[in-house]
Amino acid sequence: MRHYPAGVTVVTLNSERGPIGFTATSFASLSLEPPLVSFNIAHTSSSLDAMLGADSVVIHFLGEHQHHLAQRFSRTADERFSDRSLWTPLDTGEPVLHGTPIWVRATVHHRIPIGDHTFVVGLVTRVHDNTDETPAAAPLLYYQGRYHRPTSLDR
Repeated sequence: MRHYPAGVTVVTLNSERGPIGFTATSFASLSLEPPLVSFNIAHTSSSLDAMLGADSVVIHFLGEHQHHLAQRFSRTADERFSDRSLWTPLDTGEPVLHGTPIWVRATVHHRIPIGDHTFVVGLVTRVHDNTDETPAAAPLLYYQGRYHRPTSLDR
């Protein structure tokens, strides 16, 4: 799948062990009514056990200026939330990453083990979109094992 570009998200959740998060390039919008989204998590992920027990998640849509967050959340779990200046918990407990132009909170609707991943479906309960206040950053893309920014083909 290295030959197919994908948008980059970071999924965060609260657990008994504290904040959990991971980079995910499998995000998809499934339905507008009801508002359903999905992503996959590998069965080898250090975040899997927490994800299987989570009631809700926050999915952050990263901009091109946030590739450092994508890298951070694909590394060792202990380092992901070590810098408290990068995030704040919602009243519901999930960590929200600062500076993310768009994020959604979703309650976990379904978890379906498929192959070596679990397919997670979430029901969107909150959308944060500050792109009206500031120009939206170009989305961060992952392609051929590297992070990229899109360029317009239209003039």
